[in-house]
Amino acid sequence: MTEQSRVATEELFLDVVFVFAFIQVTTLMTAEAGELGVLHGLLVLTILWWSWSLFAWLGNRAQASYGMSRLVILSVTPIMFVLTVTISEAFTDVPGGTDTSLAFVACFAAVRVLYLALRIYATPGLRRVDLAALTVPMVVAVALLLIAALLPRSALGADQARAGQVVLWLLAIIVDYGAGQVLRVPERQIFSARHWAERHNLIMIVALGEVLVSVGIAGGDEPGSPGLIIASALAVVVAGALEWIYFDLSALIGERALRGADQARRVTLARDGYTYLHLPMIAGIILLALGLKHVPSLVGDAHAYRRGDPLDSLGRYAMYGGVALFMLAHAAFQWRLSRAARALVWPRVFAAILLVALIPVIARRSALAALAWLSVICVVTAVIEFFLSRPERRRLREALSEEDECPNGEPPT
Repeated sequence: MTEQSRVATEELFLDVVFVFAFIQVTTLMTAEAGELGVLHGLLVLTILWWSWSLFAWLGNRAQASYGMSRLVILSVTPIMFVLTVTISEAFTDVPGGTDTSLAFVACFAAVRVLYLALRIYATPGLRRVDLAALTVPMVVAVALLLIAALLPRSALGADQARAGQVVLWLLAIIVDYGAGQVLRVPERQIFSARHWAERHNLIMIVALGEVLVSVGIAGGDEPGSPGLIIASALAVVVAGALEWIYFDLSALIGERALRGADQARRVTLARDGYTYLHLPMIAGIILLALGLKHVPSLVGDAHAYRRGDPLDSLGRYAMYGGVALFMLAHAAFQWRLSRAARALVWPRVFAAILLVALIPVIARRSALAALAWLSVICVVTAVIEFFLSRPERRRLREALSEEDECPNGEPPT
């Protein structure tokens, strides 16, 4: 792996699975009534994100196009797809089916074992303490998820089992993420800033694409109407504005910050800015997709709405709250990676505050009007940031271009 390495096609193949995974998370949120469904979806998303992140770190160490790395990535992909298929029953099996929740845990364990095997292969000379740091959190997390899957089969009541599952999933997440923060895992490095930034840029496109797919699926069975056409267009405008906000400046900031840092600081920035802060960004996008499924013009009678009805409570908080979460997490990402660009995060912060303040207001407006307001706020935020960040954007592009022309610090010939 060199500084100029790019994302391999094998990694892209794995990322395609996450298109379906994000759709399944949104479906889980919709299928289970109320806040519990949203909580279950976010727990599954958090577990999936950590599994994806581990392979992002590993792909930056051992190039996925060659040898054992290629074999492992191609082996992980079908297992991850089966895991994705089981997401809808990760907490509760549908009567009459197989033990799908146990299959979810089995696939999760298999993915983590394959990761561990490739990690050990790609890092020769590991000590016992290093192997323990890599293995123990995985074993504990798998055990906690296994117990959670078995709880509905126990003598506990339904409410107690559900509460116990949430607690066990939270503990598994704390173990996984806490180990990544606390344990000194050996030789954690970022060998290619370009590969690292590009890998996360692509998964953001996958998440935003899930918004479009969700809108298309939701409105696919509806007869054509002005409301459906307008709502579909506005949903794409919102997704496009979020794409603009992410890629216009911050994607440049991230890659440039990593390139200019020493190895120890690279690891810290990559962990904080990408592994941790990209999760709430993607969670915000998933919540936006969930909120869009509550827009009457897109879902017809699925929620017993009339066309002019406002969004229900879950739709309001998911749609506006999800975009606000994206804005705040994105501002934190830029704040963490670049001191020079900290003054440029305020449009996002103000937009997030405005969106939260408008949640009770849109309860008295039609869902289509609420979606229109959301699109206006997102587009205005993107335009304001575009003009404010022009000098910084130009500087970053020139710096990255110069580094590409002379990667070894020598002038081009």
